[in-house]
Amino acid sequence: MTHEKASAPSRSTLVITAHAGDFVWRAGGAIALAASRGERVTIACLTFGERGESAKAWREGRSLEEIKEIRREEAEKAAAILGAEIVFFDAGDYPLIATPELTDRLVGVYRQTQPDIVLTHPLDDPYNGDHPAAARMALDARVLAQAIGYPVEGEVIGAPPVFFFEPHQPEMCGFKPEVLLDITDVWETKRRAMECLAAQQHLWDYYTDLAVRRGVQLKRNAGPNLGLPHRTCAEAYMRPYPQVTGELA
Repeated sequence: MTHEKASAPSRSTLVITAHAGDFVWRAGGAIALAASRGERVTIACLTFGERGESAKAWREGRSLEEIKEIRREEAEKAAAILGAEIVFFDAGDYPLIATPELTDRLVGVYRQTQPDIVLTHPLDDPYNGDHPAAARMALDARVLAQAIGYPVEGEVIGAPPVFFFEPHQPEMCGFKPEVLLDITDVWETKRRAMECLAAQQHLWDYYTDLAVRRGVQLKRNAGPNLGLPHRTCAEAYMRPYPQVTGELA
C-alpha cells in the first residue's frame, strides 16, 4: 500500500496598500512572482484613492461614488492580472485616519490569510500622510494578530517578515533599496496591470523607467554568474525588522 506525501501548504503573501493603485506601481512584480509560483496573495486595499489620486475623473465631472467605482474596477482588473485576491476597506482617503476599528479589520485579515510575508508602505512620507497611516496600521495589526488574547476571530499568526515597498519619492522618505527583487520574468504582467490604472496613466512610464533603473542596480550587486538578461527589471524593498537566517547569503 502506498501513501501519497502530503503537499506543503501554499505560501501566503499579504499586501496592505493605502490606495487602489499603490500595490500595482510598488509591488506588482512581487505579487505576480508569488502568484506564478502558485502562492496565495491577498491585497488589503484601505481606500480607493478617490479624493487624492483620481484627478482625471474629478476634472471629467464625475461624482464621488462614480470615482470610487472606477477605481474599484481598475484595481480589480489589475489584481486579477497579477493573480491576487483583493479586499476593499473603503476607509476614505485624504486623509486616511488610523482607527481601532480599521486595525481590528486588518487583524482579521492577518488571521484569515496567515501570511508568510507582508508588503506595505514605509513609515515616512512627507507628501502623502495616507501611506504612513497604512503602514502604521499594518505593523500594529501584525503585532495584535500574534496576541492569543486579542479578541478577533481566527488563529494567531507567527511573525511574518515585513517588506516596505518603494515610495514615489524615496529620497524624501528615508527609503534605502536594501532588497532588490528580480521581476524580469513577470515584467510584462506588471506592465499590463499598470495599464489598468487609466486614472493615473501619467505614472505608467515613470514606473517602467524605475523598474529598469532598479534592474541595473540589481545586476551591479548580483555577482558575475547569474546570467541575467541585458534588460533586467527589479523592485526595491526595505526591511523594518532583522532578517532571520542560518546562513549568510
